[in-house]
Amino acid sequence: MKRSTLQRIVRVLMRTFTHTVYEGVENIPLEGGVIIAINHLSYMDVPLLFVNPRRADITALITTKYQANPFIRWFSETAGGIWIDRDIADFSAMRKAAQALAEGKALGISPEGTRSQTHALAEGKQGTALLALKTSVPIVPTGLQGTEIAIERLKHFRKPTMLARFGKPFKLPPITDIEKRTEMLQRYTEEIMCRIAALLPEKYQGVYKDHPRLKEFIG
Repeated sequence: MKRSTLQRIVRVLMRTFTHTVYEGVENIPLEGGVIIAINHLSYMDVPLLFVNPRRADITALITTKYQANPFIRWFSETAGGIWIDRDIADFSAMRKAAQALAEGKALGISPEGTRSQTHALAEGKQGTALLALKTSVPIVPTGLQGTEIAIERLKHFRKPTMLARFGKPFKLPPITDIEKRTEMLQRYTEEIMCRIAALLPEKYQGVYKDHPRLKEFIG
């Protein structure tokens, strides 16, 4: 099956069986490489991003753990996802991600590295900040809601409501002081995570709920 065909099918299914809302889509650049940084709640996160109304060219980093599920594996490969082994420093996956961004594609990535078991934000990892610095592309923080209960509701023939809220794009300044590289990467990671948290209700904010930077965003 062609990627474009899968995208059309998923779009019809989403419109028919879910109530899906996209807010702030104007914050996603119409073209050029861009990182869509999300909170990761469910298997439904990828289809939700896949049929966003702004960037049909979107791809995503997807953990190799999902390869054990035949349907998810087929869907991810047909959709053009990039497999990443979260248990190692997967330089091959990061090179592929950087290449996709260099080609002007949108890339979905979860800085947490895995699904949150509590549905609230876990501590972010530095890979997203490193990729953004390497490629000099903007980051669009994105808060997802409702995907964590979508599958269960569908099993009971109830329409789930899913929301993707896109924040304003921003860029990370280059790190010029090598001695402060570790400190700056941590600070940049917290900046990304707090910008995601600012787009979410408190119950999703997790470990960043009381972060001073988040309080600056939400006033």
